[in-house]
Amino acid sequence: MKRVLLSPIVKWVGGKRQLLSEIGSNFPNDISNGSCPYYEPFVGGGAVLFNLKPHNAVINDRNEELVNVYRIIRDEPEALINELGRHRNESDYFYDIRTMDRDDAVYSGLNNIERASRIIFLNKTCYNGLYRVNKSGQFNAPFGRYRNPNIVNEHKIRAISDYFNTADVKILNTDFETALDGISPGAFVYFDPPYDPVSKSANFTAYASNGFCRDDQIRLKKCCDRLNKSGVKFLLSNSATDFIRDLYSDYHVTIIKANRAVNSKADKRGAVEEVLVRNY
Repeated sequence: MKRVLLSPIVKWVGGKRQLLSEIGSNFPNDISNGSCPYYEPFVGGGAVLFNLKPHNAVINDRNEELVNVYRIIRDEPEALINELGRHRNESDYFYDIRTMDRDDAVYSGLNNIERASRIIFLNKTCYNGLYRVNKSGQFNAPFGRYRNPNIVNEHKIRAISDYFNTADVKILNTDFETALDGISPGAFVYFDPPYDPVSKSANFTAYASNGFCRDDQIRLKKCCDRLNKSGVKFLLSNSATDFIRDLYSDYHVTIIKANRAVNSKADKRGAVEEVLVRNY
């Protein structure tokens, strides 16, 4: 398979593009060639996936809209490109498209190509370029007023589609534990779950309306324990809170720095500590 330069098609909360070097340096040696069975149960924007380009992968996300984008890129890239070309970078138009999910009759009338096009358009033209929803699951980021956003990235869509169709990539929309059903010893899992909030006001899991609480973090740790006992290697990213450090204290924990800009207050943005946890 020809190895092409890939990168995320959407910007996602907690994206790993700036940390690819640190994450890659913590990969086990046998995954560097991309041939080891690879699982990513919280794929998000896919920066790690697209950087590694494994030949055999299972990717998953609970966000149905994001998974639909990936499936349409895989199955209908040209139709998606054509649909994206219909959009306009205008404020009134942006809010017309954004409010579609407020009306069940309107939203249910969209086909999967139109839904994927809508999400990419909103992601490219909204403020800070992030997917964000309210508690009702409705997109709520405001218009970004960018002069010339790259709404139709034909090269990237075709490159990702080619990768999905050339490699053996299974795309799931389920719970992270279910996404690991049937995993065998020798496989590798990269976990990038919604982060444990560093404070009560810092909780940002609003890319999915169902959230991810500390009970889920504990459930994830127990999942890691089962993988460890079954001979599966894993690497996990999370915030460097006392809770997470204590939770994974029986594994190798590395502290890294990441620049995060999701705080609503500009003076609270900047380099923060994160952890990489591994069992090898």
